[in-house]
Amino acid sequence: MGQKVNPQLLRIGSMYDWNSRWFEKKRYKDVLLEDYKLRKAFMDRLKPAGVSKIEIERSINSLKIIAFVSRPGIVIGRAGTGLEELKKFLQAQLPKGTSVKNAPKLDIRVEPVKEPNLDSFLVARNIADQLVKRLPHKRVLAQAANRAMESGAKGVRIVLSGRIGGAEIGRREKIQLGTVPLSTIREKVHFSSVPSLTKKGYIGVKVWINKPDK
Repeated sequence: MGQKVNPQLLRIGSMYDWNSRWFEKKRYKDVLLEDYKLRKAFMDRLKPAGVSKIEIERSINSLKIIAFVSRPGIVIGRAGTGLEELKKFLQAQLPKGTSVKNAPKLDIRVEPVKEPNLDSFLVARNIADQLVKRLPHKRVLAQAANRAMESGAKGVRIVLSGRIGGAEIGRREKIQLGTVPLSTIREKVHFSSVPSLTKKGYIGVKVWINKPDK
């Protein structure tokens, strides 16, 4: 039996909070789809800045987006010009029926990721990008795991699955350093799954990082 539950979902309420925070009764499916589109558009646009996650908060007439990035200077730009461009970009992503009068008040905040090597999404994205460049997968896994442990992680587990190295038959490769207890709620385990779209095929990259108590 494998662990089928996302470790972060298992810890929502005790360790983590929801990435979307709002309440909607009549337009639930429309707002949920809008959140998905906004998050995907932002993740694609802010990829050079090392975006980790996007949190969305909604109230009656306001829309607040919090972007966690490893290089906030790229997002903010000179004298805040980057944030203004982001607001225009966000307004273009809103539903077509949204007019200027009934458009929600936009608020974009940029939060820095203090230690990128302890963020599972950034680690997984970095591994996926290196696999696309056809770097040796064993060296990539070892370097990523060692950097996470040197940054203070209690444990790290990385699993690749698919046509690793362009092999004809898909297989799994795994590396683990330290301890990653998935059934212990008090441990702050950060998990992400990112696809690596190589020329030979699709490789799934899964990363678990047991963060320090601080």
